Amino acid sequence: MITSEDYSYLSTLLRTRSGLALGPGKEYLLESRLPPVAKAFGFSSVIELVATLRAGPHRDLVKAVCDAMTTGETFFFRDTIPFDLLRTTILPELADRCRRAGRSLRIWSSAASTGQEAYSIAMLLSDMGVQMSGVNVELVATDFATHALNRARRGLFTQIEVQRGLPERYLRQFFINTPDGYRLADDVRRRVAFRELNLLESFRSLGQFDIVMCRNVLIYFDTTTKKDVLERLASSLMPGGYLFLGATETAFGLTDRLVRLPDIPTSLHVRREDFEVIEERLRVGTLATSVA
Repeated sequence: MITSEDYSYLSTLLRTRSGLALGPGKEYLLESRLPPVAKAFGFSSVIELVATLRAGPHRDLVKAVCDAMTTGETFFFRDTIPFDLLRTTILPELADRCRRAGRSLRIWSSAASTGQEAYSIAMLLSDMGVQMSGVNVELVATDFATHALNRARRGLFTQIEVQRGLPERYLRQFFINTPDGYRLADDVRRRVAFRELNLLESFRSLGQFDIVMCRNVLIYFDTTTKKDVLERLASSLMPGGYLFLGATETAFGLTDRLVRLPDIPTSLHVRREDFEVIEERLRVGTLATSVA
């Protein structure tokens, strides 16, 4: 049983190292997820694990604890609407813009977990064919959890995972049924560059993006962390770029640099300085009708 003192210590550790804000009454999460970590590091109990953490720096153990607490809930084409919007409007528009500018179209899946979101976009790009012709797409996927990224890079999924959100035709088109599970086709898998990254730290080295997916992440952060991450996400957007947040997430009241687009049934934000131009496209129905 985790004591209140140990719970307070672990809560602070998780908040400062990974951004996860546990809040009160979540002892059961630690008690269910940390025993395997304790066993892997040779401790007889979670209490012994915590005592070791308290005794001094232990980078690998801290990372393992944070990884274990990562929720990792994800599935293919989650919430549907963002992907419909990408396919019908945003990707064709950005592709045309990038062709004229002679540059790559850049997309970032910022909480990639085991890869379903990034691979959903990769399959979408492959399926769009001629609409994306002549445009080089850089698709970067990052996550804090090492174990999740290792799984993502393999591109191997269970039957349950491919049954969650994946269209049947995409399963036939892009996956191979093997004794170990459903393996994503190499040409799709190679579209995604996976990197380990903590959103609490600088991501300036990644550069700027036309599309940033940061969905269902902010809900785990406290207000201060949300503000900080959103401010830096705003800086990561190219002029005219789009930021997708989770359906229940918003930048309102957290930063003035981002504005949510109205009349779109998903949480889609743009830089404040781009809002009037994109709102004009909304007014004439270019975006709004595409997901009606």
